[in-house]
Amino acid sequence: MLLAAALAYARLGIPVLPVHPPAGPGVCCCGRPDCDRVGKHPLLRHGLHDASTDRRRIAVWWERWPRANIGLRTGVVMDVADVDSAPGWHGLCLLLGGGPPDGPQVRTGGGGRHVWFRPCGHGNRVRLLPGLDWRGRDGYVVAPPSRHAGGADYRWLCPPTAGLPEVTPALRELIAGPPAVSAPAPVGDPDRYARAALEAEADRVARAPVGARNDTLNRAAFALGRLVGAGMLDEGPVCAELTAAALHAGLGRAETRRTLRSGLSAGRIRPWNQGPSHVA
Repeated sequence: MLLAAALAYARLGIPVLPVHPPAGPGVCCCGRPDCDRVGKHPLLRHGLHDASTDRRRIAVWWERWPRANIGLRTGVVMDVADVDSAPGWHGLCLLLGGGPPDGPQVRTGGGGRHVWFRPCGHGNRVRLLPGLDWRGRDGYVVAPPSRHAGGADYRWLCPPTAGLPEVTPALRELIAGPPAVSAPAPVGDPDRYARAALEAEADRVARAPVGARNDTLNRAAFALGRLVGAGMLDEGPVCAELTAAALHAGLGRAETRRTLRSGLSAGRIRPWNQGPSHVA
């Protein structure tokens, strides 16, 4: 059954790879007692980079490992939203306009969902939202009828018999993450620019909707962290303003603290550059 399923995925053009199956509840067949990827890490030496649609190669793999779980490389035929909690599902639905997804869906062995979309060209994103990861370019997912570490099988809720839906603009923007760093145009009054940026980002965080609050805070912290790195803002006032805005939006203090630390750190190492005309 596993070989037949692997070949069926290959016929759809999806590169397939064999994955270590569980040897029992919570035990991986890789033999490592401390394995933290039970039933989810590749059997192949080069992992997903060896994934193939070649029928003969796939047949050889499953002849050698007949119980192997099936991995599917993402970013080629499909991207996958990996949902593992109710807040993650709610956030995904909001990003899709308020309704549930209408594309192929898998019930994972752990009780979550994999929702398939057309590839959007971006890579993987962990914690796109709480309980929601994204598997895109250079990623992979475990597919039905593979066995989960807990003993349950992955199964189709809605098989891929029709076209895949496009990601919405809101979802695409979230997957894309912070914009690429580039040299901005010079500004006449850097101090005034920095103060206006702080006010604008704090306002954006305070008004962020449920499902996008953490990412909005992360983007704001990254943008303002670049100004902190350039010496145009002090970190203390930035943290105070964004913390107040995040709490107003409904984020908890611990989550706010973690996100601020991450976003500011990423921004500080990419300081805002005013361009050649401001170089002494």
